[in-house]
Amino acid sequence: MMYQKILKEVQKNSYFKPHQNVLIAVSGGVDSMNLLYFLHCYQEELKIKIGIAHVNHRQRPQSDEEETYLKEWAKKHNVPIFVKQFSGNFSEKTARYFRYDFFKDIMAKEGYTALVTAHHADDHAETIFMRLVRGSRLKYLKGIKAIQAFGQGQLIRPFLTLNKADLPDIFHFEDESNNSNQYLRNRIRNNYIPSLSKENPNFSKYLSELGQETELLLSALSDLTSGLDITQLKNFINQTEAVQYFLLQTYLDKFPELHLSKPQFDQLLVKLRYPDEEDWYLKAGYYLHKNKTRFSIDKIGPETDSQFSTKILKYGDIVNLNNNSFEFGQTGDIELDSQSPITLRPRQAGDQIDFGNFHKKLRRLFIDEKIPVKERQKAIIGEQDGVVIFVLVSGNLYLRKASQCVTIRAKLCVRSKETGDL
Repeated sequence: MMYQKILKEVQKNSYFKPHQNVLIAVSGGVDSMNLLYFLHCYQEELKIKIGIAHVNHRQRPQSDEEETYLKEWAKKHNVPIFVKQFSGNFSEKTARYFRYDFFKDIMAKEGYTALVTAHHADDHAETIFMRLVRGSRLKYLKGIKAIQAFGQGQLIRPFLTLNKADLPDIFHFEDESNNSNQYLRNRIRNNYIPSLSKENPNFSKYLSELGQETELLLSALSDLTSGLDITQLKNFINQTEAVQYFLLQTYLDKFPELHLSKPQFDQLLVKLRYPDEEDWYLKAGYYLHKNKTRFSIDKIGPETDSQFSTKILKYGDIVNLNNNSFEFGQTGDIELDSQSPITLRPRQAGDQIDFGNFHKKLRRLFIDEKIPVKERQKAIIGEQDGVVIFVLVSGNLYLRKASQCVTIRAKLCVRSKETGDL
């Protein structure tokens, strides 16, 4: 009876309409075993072919027994099964990444367009509560989606409207670690939610409704601002600060590897609200580019991210580096008071150059001179006796202003192989 109710919900929402080959994540617990039995029973009605993906985490004595059982079940029912044993330092987070990387790999290699998991309404409420405890932003309180993009296809959760207690008590393996309060999710499941449910028996239900209402609110904002190009600074600045806050969060969704903390996000907002023109490093290789009219965020690619190796230029030698020639001897336009070796190296944090009456940090120099971020990655720093004597960047040569009361002992000649003298 319950499975037929689930079938109607699945058909109503057309969860599997775009899919023929469906991969089921099966742990062996009551949730995933119900999912396996349900989809196996209704393959014809849903017009799908199923496969099983199982990760043996090897954290319990029963792990090998579960793997063996699933392999035998799959063989008996003529269902493909893919198994991988966990490797690495175990934690909830690393295990989750391991599983989902494995699922993506199987989908790509074997032609599955959907991954199906057995998350249910209790999981949904627990996820929202856990994110509240961790101080997540409002956008993350949406909880778990029934369908979302995943790998080269979709991740589908057909049980989200069901409570765990609604699922039939079929054959399954019990994971004793679920009773341990070592992990936050278990403490939420075993202690916090049951305790708060004594105050309000519908507490879990209202947590899920909070997630649904949050999603509606953010969807409404998206609808109202549809077509608005916020990278045009005029468009962005013309919004209220409250709207700017959420528009910027939406824009940052384009960069899933860029995880800004709340202070970093607030600092980025300030940068966008003020008229300064500059390139600003965010984190994880991402930069903010901003001029008078537009802003953008991008990640420097491997070809510009990689820095050259440091080279040592001795007196009397010539060194070629990045299409430039450096000759250290008695000819050239750069006069030096030392014949000590010159280090040719990439830029380092805190580098500065002496311009006589003042020192300037290279970061500030690059901003003032409007040097593009990608060119800054290629800057060649000349250092002698622990002092920066020149900076070569974007075809421009910036020299230290040395004292006039010195004896010239050597000269440096810098040539570009493409354009000649600098």
